[in-house]
Amino acid sequence: MKNIFLITIIFLTCTKVNAQSSIFNDLLQKHVSKTGIVDYEAFKTDETALNSYISYLEKTSPTSSWSENKQKAFWINAYNAYTIKLILENYPLKSIMDIKEEDKTAWKISFAKVGGTTYTLDYIEHEILRKTLFDPKIHVAVNCASGSCPKLGNIAFTEENIEATLEKLMQEFVNDSSRNDLSKDKVQISSIFDWFQDDFTKNGSVIEYLNTYSKTEINPNAKISYLKYDWSLNSK
Repeated sequence: MKNIFLITIIFLTCTKVNAQSSIFNDLLQKHVSKTGIVDYEAFKTDETALNSYISYLEKTSPTSSWSENKQKAFWINAYNAYTIKLILENYPLKSIMDIKEEDKTAWKISFAKVGGTTYTLDYIEHEILRKTLFDPKIHVAVNCASGSCPKLGNIAFTEENIEATLEKLMQEFVNDSSRNDLSKDKVQISSIFDWFQDDFTKNGSVIEYLNTYSKTEINPNAKISYLKYDWSLNSK
């Protein structure tokens, strides 16, 4: 009986997670283009649905019983949902950099409630995702709502789709000429590869990492420079 009870609890929990992820997925499908452009004005008309998903985040605490993929999907969705929420609360604006609270940037404001605890976006990204659930591909998953940021995917992450989706997003990002200019002997790449160089070089050089996804074969000794980051809002 005890085993049946535990299986039932796990099933109900998974069903709830899937249902809530579906709400966020529908919002992304509706208001985010395939190229990652967000219609924030239209998104504001759906704030009730977004708030429903936020309410779920506020009441849910990922546990060690969750798989790593499930935890990763949950925290990435939480980061992106709260970033969108923050933009909507301050919309219209030209850049997320315009958001300040007591001289704190958007990433250092404590406002993202998950399971009864309030986090900053920085904490979710650097302490939970980068440190506890490490994967360099998270840098194409968490979205900073800016032009040079890897595009915001228009589907919610789930335990089942996260690996394939992260691979797809990284391949698209690396080969996106507006964000990375790649050639055989010279590359001008996103500042993300500079800021988080340690994440991309745990198993080799930055060039080796790029070559994992690049359609252009880059020489190991190619000259590297970093592009200026565009912080303008990723909107229409």
